[in-house]
Amino acid sequence: MTISTLLRTGLIAVLGLFVTACSGLPPSAEIPPASELGAEPYEIGVGDTISIHVWRNPELGQSIVVRPDGFISMPLMGDVKAEGKEPEQLAAEISDTLGEFIRTPEVTVMVTSPLSKEFRNRIRVTGQVASPQSVAFQQGMTVLDVVLMAGGVTDFAADDRAVLHRQINGEYQSFALDLEAILTDGDMSTNHRLQPGDVISVPRKQLFRGEL
Repeated sequence: MTISTLLRTGLIAVLGLFVTACSGLPPSAEIPPASELGAEPYEIGVGDTISIHVWRNPELGQSIVVRPDGFISMPLMGDVKAEGKEPEQLAAEISDTLGEFIRTPEVTVMVTSPLSKEFRNRIRVTGQVASPQSVAFQQGMTVLDVVLMAGGVTDFAADDRAVLHRQINGEYQSFALDLEAILTDGDMSTNHRLQPGDVISVPRKQLFRGEL
């Protein structure tokens, strides 16, 4: 190997490290595996249908849709905030309040139609793909699955600088993806399993004057 070839190889390696460092994104290897991210407790949302059962007091039970303001209406209680609460939490609050009117109420709350979950559990892919998509999450879905569903990347995609945005502990964090390696080289090291709510963004590559 000639000295010029060695210099060229070294320069390419240095540039690669420089681009990675400047991206400001943690490597995709730091993404917690899907198996390590336990399912979060379900929180009631607007549009959900919930069934409320009060033992030995069937007249207090009902099936009701959570209103746009996040409330439901209960006999003896009036309006009750339901949005953002887990079913067990809402059941406990209803039980405490009904305890002022009936003796030792036992309340069960079940979500029979989780309409709000439809949007919270979607996967989005945006940017330089043939057809940006918002698709329903399915167990086992990967980065490659969603990109192919979006028709692949466009000719203007900086597919080696794609980003996965994932909500972790209530905040979105961003991780580097290399779609070029996945699609062109068959390198699946960043073909991660997806989680509900993930967003994949594919930026546009920078064009120099001679490429316009």
